[in-house]
Amino acid sequence: MIGIDDAPFARAHRGDVPIVGAIFAGHRLDGVVTGRVRRDGRNATREIARLVRGRAHLQAVLLQGIALAGFNVVDIFALGLPVIVVARHAPDLRAIERALRTRVPGGARKWRLIERAGAMEPAGPVWIQRANIEPQPARALVAKLAVCGNIPEPLRVAHLFAGALATGSSRGRV
Repeated sequence: MIGIDDAPFARAHRGDVPIVGAIFAGHRLDGVVTGRVRRDGRNATREIARLVRGRAHLQAVLLQGIALAGFNVVDIFALGLPVIVVARHAPDLRAIERALRTRVPGGARKWRLIERAGAMEPAGPVWIQRANIEPQPARALVAKLAVCGNIPEPLRVAHLFAGALATGSSRGRV
């Protein structure tokens, strides 16, 4: 498994944002990879594909939301692996669509990627979207990996590393 999260960035930030992938074998951290994606850009799918390429042991990609670095939306079907997008709460899709269509370059294309990913589904205490994996195995994987709260450990750890990379120290809640 690999959990991928972006680093925190200032609201006014333009340019690239670091991302971190925490690679897990079961519940054990097995590696860390880093990359960069453009704020509100189009390269998140390509960058994630680069991070997972050549890692035959990876069984799934876990994302903390379908977009990184603002609205750099991931095409979850293009990665060639099972992908599970995890969120603490169901998103406000109307607000997201409105923001994409009115304030984000390429927003209509990005909205189509979100629509193609399908509605978020409840999975215990969290919500998920999924690609290349059926509902029950996706829910089971999220539950199995959520050992320190509701968020799967690969995402929790990626979040901590991404925060430390950007600010010098990690903090709190995913």
